[in-house]
Amino acid sequence: FTPFSRAGRRDDALVATRPALGCSPPAFRPAELKPPQNSEAPAGLGFRPPAHSHSDWIGPPDKHSNLRPIIFYVPPEESALERRLREARQEAQASNQRFWARHNLAFCQEKEEFIYSRLKAKGLEMRDESGQKATLNAEEMADFYKDFLTKNFKKHLQYNRDWYKHNFRITFLMGQVALVRALRWLRRRKKNVEQ
Repeated sequence: FTPFSRAGRRDDALVATRPALGCSPPAFRPAELKPPQNSEAPAGLGFRPPAHSHSDWIGPPDKHSNLRPIIFYVPPEESALERRLREARQEAQASNQRFWARHNLAFCQEKEEFIYSRLKAKGLEMRDESGQKATLNAEEMADFYKDFLTKNFKKHLQYNRDWYKHNFRITFLMGQVALVRALRWLRRRKKNVEQ
C-alpha cells in the first residue's frame, strides 16, 4: 500500500475502468475453478496505515478484480457530511470490487471451457507433446469474445448505470463538502479580520 496525499488526491480515484485480465490458465480442468473465498472481504484487509498518516492509502491490484483497493483516511473530527462522502466512496469501491471479481472469474472460467471444448472437438489435448499449453488462433478466440460480450451485455449495461449513480452521488456530496469547507474558511477569515 502506498499513501495517496490529500494535495495530490484525484477526486475520481474510484473511477473504475474495465481492468485488464490476467487469466493465468489453471493446471486443472475449468469445471474445477472455484470462486475466491475472500472476494467479499473489504479492501485492505490485514493492513493498517500508520497512525500518523493523514492520507488515503492505495494498494496493489486485487488478484481477482484487478482493482486497486483504497483504505480511506478518517479524520478525527469528521463531520456527518464528510462521513457520508467517505461511506459513499467505500460503497462504490466495494460494489466495483464485487462486480469485477465475479466478472473476471466468469470470464476466465468460460474462456477455459471454450478452449477446452474447441481443442477436444479437434481431437487435441490441453498440452501438446512438448508440454506447452495448446492455444487457439485469434479468429477462434474472437468468436468467444463476441459471444461473451453479447451474453453479458445486460450485466454491463446495469453495471454502467450503477457506476453513474455512485459517481453522481459522490460528486454531489463532494460539492457539498467543498462548499461547507469554503464557508467555514470564509467565516474564520472574517473572524480573524475583525479581531
